[in-house]
Amino acid sequence: MPTTPPPELAPYLTPDHHRLWHEADAFTAEYLAPRVRTMEAAPYKVERKAAQLMAERGWFGVTIPTQYGGMAAGHVAKTVLIHRTGVVSAAVAAILQASLIPNGAVQHWGTAEQKAQWLPQAAAGKVLLSIAVTEPKRGGHIGGIETTADRDGDGWVITGSKAHIGNSHLAGLHVVIARTAPPGVSASQALTAFLVEHDRKGLTVRPHRPGLGLHGFTVGRLDLDRVRIPAANVLGDVGQGLFVAQSASILYGRANLAAVSLGIHEALVEMTARWLSHRERYDGQLSDLPVLRDRLGGMQNRLQLARNAAYQAVHLLDLGVPCDAQLIGAKNAGHELAADSMRDAMELHSAYGLDGDYSLQRLYRDLPYGYAPAGTGEFQRIHLAKTALGEMDIEWSQRLAAELSWTSPDPTPA
Repeated sequence: MPTTPPPELAPYLTPDHHRLWHEADAFTAEYLAPRVRTMEAAPYKVERKAAQLMAERGWFGVTIPTQYGGMAAGHVAKTVLIHRTGVVSAAVAAILQASLIPNGAVQHWGTAEQKAQWLPQAAAGKVLLSIAVTEPKRGGHIGGIETTADRDGDGWVITGSKAHIGNSHLAGLHVVIARTAPPGVSASQALTAFLVEHDRKGLTVRPHRPGLGLHGFTVGRLDLDRVRIPAANVLGDVGQGLFVAQSASILYGRANLAAVSLGIHEALVEMTARWLSHRERYDGQLSDLPVLRDRLGGMQNRLQLARNAAYQAVHLLDLGVPCDAQLIGAKNAGHELAADSMRDAMELHSAYGLDGDYSLQRLYRDLPYGYAPAGTGEFQRIHLAKTALGEMDIEWSQRLAAELSWTSPDPTPA
């Protein structure tokens, strides 16, 4: 059902954000809610219709400057779209957030020619992007990337494999991180980002395989067998691949995943409250029992903490305030808090929560997808420890300022 933003988000939301919130709620009610059951029943099918509908609304251009056809709405607006979509379908929210990450990489690191070529198509949703960092053997260990790119005349030849790539089967352009220096060279100098069109000879996208959850979303594998690309397809400078991937992960990936977890979290709290309110027991409802109210109250408290962390972090980002630690913390805390609430929700529903036709089990399967991407919880906390020790060397939130057009000036909650 359409909702009103909670009062505690007032410091972060402008009237434009409110309009986008209501637009997203109306979209999910009319188009997504009826599709969820179909998506769940067809896990081998990639969801393309929802991507098309979001493209028609310009959502893939939410953070892209207006000169390229985007909304230039900033990161709070992006969070609103992912969050509200994720309440109804985390899979569709994942489609949206996965393309916004490489969009940001092109926006911040692309040449004038690359931006002019790709950002208008990305903003219109005519070409979706993916970012290909993770590998089958190395996982998310970016310093251990084995995919190589070798100079070939005035171009490059890329060979290797990438795994768990969001929107792999929808993307028309892949941002591929490859090794361009011999072993032993520091990752901060050894990697380079490349723009690889989906129809380049030698690029193969493995057939879509459904996972545990997020049915309709594709996280597939790319195989690159001597894929030749021109020098003009280098994104950023040669040797800057780590920075391209790192900045996109911090500024976009972590905040995006916090928003997906938030959508799931809100859905499971609402579902549990509805269940307890309507389940009869002892001449009343389960919600009348103090011990169960205590559990539900804990879930609500965690939801509020996760929501405030997610929105405060992206609000600071829109203001250009150094907030890498807040973005990292929002992703880490958002997933952990949602996971704790999920355990309570499953226990409060008892056997009913295991019913295959009940939506809670879908949320249970979808939630783990927010843990590993953009760094596991352990990885996030190690970075937060650097903040505590004063060891953070790069503040990407300060170095790469965001669009400010939709942002209110006060980052401090009243």
